[in-house]
Amino acid sequence: MSFRKVAGLLLLAACSSATQKNGGESTGATAPQLATQQFLRAANAGDLQAMSAEWGTKDGPARESMDHTQLEKRLTILACYFKHDSARIVGEAPGMSGHREVRVELKKGNLTRQTTFYTIKGPGDRWYVENMDLASIRDFCGNTGTATR
Repeated sequence: MSFRKVAGLLLLAACSSATQKNGGESTGATAPQLATQQFLRAANAGDLQAMSAEWGTKDGPARESMDHTQLEKRLTILACYFKHDSARIVGEAPGMSGHREVRVELKKGNLTRQTTFYTIKGPGDRWYVENMDLASIRDFCGNTGTATR
């Protein structure tokens, strides 16, 4: 193999590893609404690994800085709260300290609730879900979706 081919392969490998972590898997999303949608899709599927790719802070995904046992426990609880039949983004607005607030309408059975996801830009211009309003969907977890409000 020629020196040019080896150098080219090394350069290609260095470029791709600079933008991806966790074995080539990208984390976060290119926009606040996309991070929210991807988090909700993963939560609905009970896919903790995919949820952990979207949940984080300005420093990146929580799975790179949080104790894995604690992370799994928190994501399991969040997956329960965000299990839904349908989700619709209803708006996005600037928040405090660089956050973007993404408003979402969730439906589960005959329950319909709106909640807010607080997203933040992290490394590599990737957006992460940093927090969310659980109080507005408290009746989703453990509920079949047949209660009225």
